[in-house]
Amino acid sequence: MNATVSNFYYGAATPVAAYLMACLGAALGLRCTTRSLRRPHRRAGWLTLGAVSIGCGIWTMHFIAMIGFSVEGALVSYDTTKTLLSLLVAIGVVAIGVFLVGYRGGSPATLAAAGTVTGLGVASMHYLGMAAVHTNGTLHYDTLTVGLSVGVAVAAATAALWAAVSIHNLWASLGASMIMGVAVTGMHYTGMASVSVHLTGRSDVSQSSAGLLSFLLAMLAGPLVVLLVAAVIVMFDPDMVLGDNEWDGTAPAPAPHGGRTATPARHAAAAPYDRPYDDRHSTPSDW
Repeated sequence: MNATVSNFYYGAATPVAAYLMACLGAALGLRCTTRSLRRPHRRAGWLTLGAVSIGCGIWTMHFIAMIGFSVEGALVSYDTTKTLLSLLVAIGVVAIGVFLVGYRGGSPATLAAAGTVTGLGVASMHYLGMAAVHTNGTLHYDTLTVGLSVGVAVAAATAALWAAVSIHNLWASLGASMIMGVAVTGMHYTGMASVSVHLTGRSDVSQSSAGLLSFLLAMLAGPLVVLLVAAVIVMFDPDMVLGDNEWDGTAPAPAPHGGRTATPARHAAAAPYDRPYDDRHSTPSDW
């Protein structure tokens, strides 16, 4: 017997919250990638933080949305190991894509490869998370809809990686993160539209118990703390405090024809010696 499945048991609360988390992870990831491009000596650290932020944002989006998942006539529970493994998969595949574009640039070939790997990984995270679902029934998937969700995941990942290396302005990054949030959340609900449940037994309770809700909230606590820490790091970074235009104005200009690095005109008074740019002329944004 096929059961009635709903992804909106709590109405608009779960999809809206899931979308906001996807946007937060994307926004932090974009800003971290921008920092990595401007600070080559700290590139690996910023790219790692960006990958963790995006991965945690996507994973948190998924399981917040799953709070609204219900099966009429069935109890729903989750396998802890598979749930945590899906988080590691999300962070790992995003890291592959972010490091590829961070070190190899945003050429079409690099974006295609990184976007495909990351998109397939994000889709794998989604369906691994679904494999963690236990209920008194069997989950079935519509092949065509699953394929569509994978296509959306690849497109969203490619767009996200392109934005990471191409969009550096703060407000443009925020706009891009909102669009990416729509794409990532759309991938989730497209995948969920492929799900049907064939009951092998029936329960008097048709929605997650308080214990299940507590489990999901406990699982979400760690990634939420990580996103909070990442937000604090990004917000108090000198780039964010001074603004992008301040960075562009205070950063040393490239040296012409391999010569000495030019000192910005408005800082000429602070450079009494005619010598190559060094730490004595560094700005707060270089620290």
